[in-house]
Amino acid sequence: MSTILPDTGIGAAPEGLAAPAIKPMSPNQRAWARFRRNRLGLVSLWIFSFVLAIATLAEVVSNDKPFVARVNGEWFFPAVKNPPEIRLGGDFHTPTDWKDPFIGELMAKNGNWSLGALNPHSANSTDYFAKDAPPAPPTRTNWLGTDDKGRDMAARLLYGFRVSIWFAIALTIVGTSIGIVLGAVMGYFGGRIDLGMQRVIEIWGSVPELFLLIIFASIFQPSLLLLLVLLSLWGWMGLSDYVRAEFLRNRGLEFVKAARALGLSNAQIIRRHVLPNSLTPVITFLPFRMSAAILALTSLDFLGLGVPATVPSLGELLQQGKNNLEAWWIIFPTFLLLTVTMLLLTFIGDALRDAFDTRKS
Repeated sequence: MSTILPDTGIGAAPEGLAAPAIKPMSPNQRAWARFRRNRLGLVSLWIFSFVLAIATLAEVVSNDKPFVARVNGEWFFPAVKNPPEIRLGGDFHTPTDWKDPFIGELMAKNGNWSLGALNPHSANSTDYFAKDAPPAPPTRTNWLGTDDKGRDMAARLLYGFRVSIWFAIALTIVGTSIGIVLGAVMGYFGGRIDLGMQRVIEIWGSVPELFLLIIFASIFQPSLLLLLVLLSLWGWMGLSDYVRAEFLRNRGLEFVKAARALGLSNAQIIRRHVLPNSLTPVITFLPFRMSAAILALTSLDFLGLGVPATVPSLGELLQQGKNNLEAWWIIFPTFLLLTVTMLLLTFIGDALRDAFDTRKS
């Protein structure tokens, strides 16, 4: 004889209400959830994004010209168009030097005022009225001192960081795009195409990159565009091997065979099915590729093969620190900025690697 247990209602949904449905998460949502659980990587991403935003808006944070000024009842916008000194009541027709003590006395008169950046210095501006000879230690006017040419170190670091980061982003995008295309062609088609391109990569990889950079630097005027083109010629080879391996593995899976049986073209199969399932190594390697690009630009600038002298550069500051060992305010902040940047990108890369690891729940 069976016994019927009473229904206690524990764990059941209230009467008249349906149990809430749990919406399944997509692979990208699961990856983002795993990334957020890595606190070090998430905090590093926020810090890096904040510093990048500040560096991108460097002219707003550090500028030797006021944004707006009212002098003798007239409005000026020197950050956009710097007026000649004679229009402010001076004697010269040259653009106004807002560090000139005469301009400071003029602005101190009744009714005259100006609104400028938090740090009143630009990357290439020199204070010709400074009391200390460059390189000068930190003062209330120059928070991190000046370099050997009298330029503000805080402004040089900020503008130099912007150049390095955006150059690294551009080099990463170009190199990653080339690596994905060539790796996809080798891995998907295989056969003679794969073997032929592998031999080309072996030959091209044996070309001395540094020697070519020295030759081109002696022939052409150094520029960021020239460096981007030259470094992109070699920057794709490391990534193409990983993409090739992913395509070799995924092209034999059942859903690819089914898509091929349905009559889809090779381009459609690659774009819709194989490529989305082969991007894990690409995404996880992006921060590390950015780190390598920053170090490459810094090293070339340190050797004098990088950007022109007028472009702020972290490598050029390291070279100044080597030549002026007594000026600790040049080498120490530059080395600290590079170290912190490399650490942030490493932590972000580790978090991305864990986020796209499907073995982790």
